[in-house]
Amino acid sequence: MLAVVRPVRSLLAAIFILMAGSGFLATLIGLRLEREGDATIVIGLVATAYFAGLTVGALRAGRIVCRVGHIRAFAAFVALLSASTLTYGLIQHPSLWAALRLVDGFCVAGVFICIESWLGDRAGSETRGSILAAYMIALYSGQALGQMLLSTGEIGPAIPFQLASILITLAILPVCLTHGTAPAPGEGRSLSFGRLFEASPLGAAGAAFTGLILGGFYGLAAIFARRVGLDLAATANFMATVILGGVALQWPLGRLSDRLDRRRVIIASFAATALVSFVLAAEPTGAMLLASAAAFGGLSFALYPLCVAHVNDRLLATERVSASGQLVLLYSGGAVLGPLLAAGFMGAAGAGGLFLFSAACAALMLIFSVWRLLAAAPVPAEAQGEFQTFPRTTPMAGLLDPKVEEPELAGATIPSSTGER
Repeated sequence: MLAVVRPVRSLLAAIFILMAGSGFLATLIGLRLEREGDATIVIGLVATAYFAGLTVGALRAGRIVCRVGHIRAFAAFVALLSASTLTYGLIQHPSLWAALRLVDGFCVAGVFICIESWLGDRAGSETRGSILAAYMIALYSGQALGQMLLSTGEIGPAIPFQLASILITLAILPVCLTHGTAPAPGEGRSLSFGRLFEASPLGAAGAAFTGLILGGFYGLAAIFARRVGLDLAATANFMATVILGGVALQWPLGRLSDRLDRRRVIIASFAATALVSFVLAAEPTGAMLLASAAAFGGLSFALYPLCVAHVNDRLLATERVSASGQLVLLYSGGAVLGPLLAAGFMGAAGAGGLFLFSAACAALMLIFSVWRLLAAAPVPAEAQGEFQTFPRTTPMAGLLDPKVEEPELAGATIPSSTGER
């Protein structure tokens, strides 16, 4: 494993440092707005702005990478993200912060495109799985560790933003000082949404509803934590527990789906997500709260890669990179709407409304999944591919799929339009 990731260690270090600096900003911003008395719907709008920027960036930032190259583009995205992060500490106003979150989302999408396309270019057919696993570890461990910076706000209100900016800026160093050469830009092949829905209605709908669930969670989970009585340190632990729980359960559920009809595992996962969401909506305390948080993270984080695996089972190997782009777009569209809809639930039902919203989304997908199970035949066991966990970032993560045919890598580096994802 170490020998496999050594050639890309600078890229993994960069994404770890960047996520440690930027991964807790959604939590921090939500807490600051809530402390100033802003309405839940306003906080949801600010959270939505980030996911909107992420979606636009996933569609458009690739053109910047094509024009100036990976290293220059990476440095530009990180520099703008660092400047945006410092600006939060100067002026607090929901409209300004929404604009900054839009910029943040675009920059983070640009960073993901640079890193993921670079990793995909460096990965061979035998090493993609290991590199993808290392990338996931770096991504989520950085995000979980970054939550611990929340408590630095007790020293001074601007301190968390300053520390975040420092870490984000430091993420430039491993990339700019790497000995490896950046890949040459290229363009991907297209896959229509019609073909995607025809191949797997369950996978496509599951990606969108997972976006609704996790978009609402990331945008408003910190507000839930504070309103059920958690202090800053406990809020950080709550968020980190969800993220680490998400990492822990993806592989066991994925491997189980390799041995069974994958649709049944997806159905069970949505059912369990709905059940755990109902538990969290009751606002438990102490160990029950953390245990439920870990279970929610483990189940909800596994939904997207399970849906990707189900889609891949029904597509040709040459279609999978493009399909990953369309699935990311569906997820991002759900994530844009998630904070707004979840804010409406919280306004009507209090703090627990966030997880009532998650439960409602999971229950709707459960009904749809059961219908698909009854309406369509399963993929034969011998034709079902091996599960791979995937981040919900940009289409470039699809280049790390071990099942993608080698010739496709050279022609699927950077997407240039919505249809080429």
